[in-house]
Amino acid sequence: MKVCKFGGTSVASAEQIQKVANIVKADPTRKIIVVSAPGKRFDGDVKVTDLLIRLATSALSGEDTTGALSHVVGRYASIAEELGLDSEIVSIIAADLSYRLAFSKDDPSLFFDQIKASGEDNSAKLIAAYFSSIGMPAEYINPKQAGLVVTDPPKRVQALPESYNNLSNLANQQSISIFPGFFGYTNDGTLRTFDRGGSDITGSILSAAVKAELYENFTDVDCVFAANPRVVENPVEIEKMTYREMRELSYAGFAVLHDEALMPAFKESVPVCIKNTNNPQSTGTMIVAERDYSRLPVTGISADSGFSTLYVSKYLMNREIGFGRKLLQILEDEHVSYEHIPSGIDNLSVIIRSHQLTPEKESRIVDRVQTELEVDDVHFISNFSMVVLVGEGMKYTTGLAARATDAIARTGANIEMINQGSSEVSLVFGVLKEDETKILKELYNEFFVPSLVV
Repeated sequence: MKVCKFGGTSVASAEQIQKVANIVKADPTRKIIVVSAPGKRFDGDVKVTDLLIRLATSALSGEDTTGALSHVVGRYASIAEELGLDSEIVSIIAADLSYRLAFSKDDPSLFFDQIKASGEDNSAKLIAAYFSSIGMPAEYINPKQAGLVVTDPPKRVQALPESYNNLSNLANQQSISIFPGFFGYTNDGTLRTFDRGGSDITGSILSAAVKAELYENFTDVDCVFAANPRVVENPVEIEKMTYREMRELSYAGFAVLHDEALMPAFKESVPVCIKNTNNPQSTGTMIVAERDYSRLPVTGISADSGFSTLYVSKYLMNREIGFGRKLLQILEDEHVSYEHIPSGIDNLSVIIRSHQLTPEKESRIVDRVQTELEVDDVHFISNFSMVVLVGEGMKYTTGLAARATDAIARTGANIEMINQGSSEVSLVFGVLKEDETKILKELYNEFFVPSLVV
């Protein structure tokens, strides 16, 4: 049995959904299909999720939602009409949206979840109806009834262990299961959505639950590339990579797959294949537990911006027991997580995603660190990017870090921070945002242009 996930561009229009049907029909082992909300059909188009955010915002503001609701229903209606479906499915979708708009608005975040999740939910209903209409027995699966149970607020949304046992029953379905991605339900029935790219997570959870032979993640690219093709011209294709490599690259800015999506599949050793809905014959990129890394130590290079650094300096910091714990407690009190903590004997830097910070929050953190920890200096620096080299073979390659720093030096940029995890799968360079692109290009030239093989 294979689990397939189709992203927003793959279900954006009737034409795309017909491609999905052909892909599923071509392989009888593709039995569980996870779908996203309809995405953009063309440049300048609006994703259904964005239309739903506008609808939820209007509802929370007490505005008339008639127009916003009509736009959402209209997208589904146009798809249904082009697929030759009758008006019943559109009526079902319209009724569902009206039902959701009547939900309590006491907790705006949960109301937003209700409205946003309708994108995937109604996409699944429509696609199941289409499959059935063309003679492909298919059933829409409600995540609540199937048992996708997630954590309660305010915890981060994650599937609870019992979800896997509940969802394993899908392996016994005779018809094709069409499952909406992106959301689950708490034990008390509250709908909650996963983070960005949540449909990838749903697909991975289902793959692990049914112990699938393969999790196929269909998107709009043939494979994963060694670098961002919008930055590097014609980057090499990655034929095979490990779970850890993909997770590191996803974390560091690769938009192909959500960085959390691999863990459920990894735990059950389910291989993952990135494929293209528009070119399903392409072999794609296989993500597996182990690979031959002897040919090239670096698998990929990624970069992500939007980081800030909390710089803290105190003489004899290394001798002060509990200093790190107290510092991290201050961040925890402000609901701030960290990415990296490179340190010296008298100073350390805490790398933080900037979206977690506000000027007020930064001021409170600085004041508390200064007062409670009695430091010599503490301040924030913004507009950083993290450029990351990823590869299982890096730890076995002498001089790799020297090659990387030499390449960065050739750009004339300064390295603000270097960090390498204990696994040595990734090497992270903190640089100024303005230097990100030229550094990425030079690192690609250093590690990929001479050989042009992966």
